[in-house]
Amino acid sequence: MKLRNLAGTALLGVGALAALNTGLRYEGELESPLDGDDGTFRWRGMNVAYTEAGDPDAPDVVLLHGVNAAGSAGEWREVFDALAADYHVVAPDLPGFGRSDRPPLRYSAALYEDFVQDFLADFDEPAVVASSLSAAYAAAAVDTGDSAAGGVDVRGFVAVCPTTVAGPSPPKSWLRELIRAPLVGDAIFNVLTSRPSIQYFNADHGYDDPANPSEEWTDYEWRTGHVENARFAPASFISGYLNSDLDLAAAFGAMDAPPTIVWGREAEVSPLSDGRDLADAAGSRLVVFDRAKLLPHVEHPERFVETVEETLVAGLAA
Repeated sequence: MKLRNLAGTALLGVGALAALNTGLRYEGELESPLDGDDGTFRWRGMNVAYTEAGDPDAPDVVLLHGVNAAGSAGEWREVFDALAADYHVVAPDLPGFGRSDRPPLRYSAALYEDFVQDFLADFDEPAVVASSLSAAYAAAAVDTGDSAAGGVDVRGFVAVCPTTVAGPSPPKSWLRELIRAPLVGDAIFNVLTSRPSIQYFNADHGYDDPANPSEEWTDYEWRTGHVENARFAPASFISGYLNSDLDLAAAFGAMDAPPTIVWGREAEVSPLSDGRDLADAAGSRLVVFDRAKLLPHVEHPERFVETVEETLVAGLAA
């Protein structure tokens, strides 16, 4: 009888957890948080969503968002319109994030490097503005003159708090599989993408001013973290499988278009000392934003747009 009661209790617990996970799922359709035309880039059987704005005949600027549990092209919301006034601006949601397809793959840095190279190759010498890990993926895709490696020609490159490591190193397979697991993985990810967690990580890592992200933006981050299959790409990120093997300083130093590195002075997860070391090793320009952490383009959009424009002018003159 006791065994039967225990089994019944376990089944009730599993059922309750499944019902809770289902109740927290966002069933609506995510809209683009950017003001522009929506498009789809077909890649390896996936529909990758992007938003574009500006004159199609103007120089192309591709904006690549950083990777986190609620990552999306909406990271560029404060600078998208201003850049579109002078450029043809395109901002994709990386595969597994935002409005793009989220198949239950075991995502890897190599997959994102391949995607970024294929996406950039669709444009004629685009300028690239990339955040965090995506800056490493984009740097790996750039033509450095090595004919064996191939790569994409770019007219300018801006990297925001670039890094190659944002998870445990070496990667932890048990952690990835735990988050990928049904029921338990869903429950863990629901906690990581709860509103209190999003607010905590924004205040602790992302923004110098915790009041910067609006309630509407926090709600969008919550929704993008609660669509079906939302946990699979972040599972690889959290467990270290999205870390890049690239020598970032060497890649920056080999670029024909001189890259600009942008850093928030108050950043702690990726401290400014990392930015100084990288800029010195690569011979790159470093622009430091006061009163900013990992998202200076959100906290100081006007100055950020000026920095991008300065980089593009320098690239054209090189």
